[in-house]
Amino acid sequence: MMSQIDAIIDRVVQGIYHDMPELLEKFGEQGRVKCREDNYHHIKHLNSARNLDSNDFFVDYALWLNNILTARGMKTEHLIDNFQRLENELRASESFEEKEDYLRTLKIGLTELEELTVDSSHTKR
Repeated sequence: MMSQIDAIIDRVVQGIYHDMPELLEKFGEQGRVKCREDNYHHIKHLNSARNLDSNDFFVDYALWLNNILTARGMKTEHLIDNFQRLENELRASESFEEKEDYLRTLKIGLTELEELTVDSSHTKR
């Protein structure tokens, strides 16, 4: 399964940097390396949430990570985009035991992050 996950992460990172070249300009090659590492952490936390039977475990991780990333100049929308790309690549991948659990948990995390952007847009008015 790891080679399948490796391929999924490769496509996610390539897509991000293809569609948002400004990230490479802003964060350099080290940013791309960090993005790749972050995606492995996303998968690790999806797996832990599955093993613990706790979607909240992943949601807590997503909210914590969002706080870290936004403090470093990223936007919540970047993490949402990353999770959506991960979701799309997982959905398109061949089946593996954890796939449906990962997709379900990832969707819950996405919903929480999307609610943050809605809440902040109401606050700015």
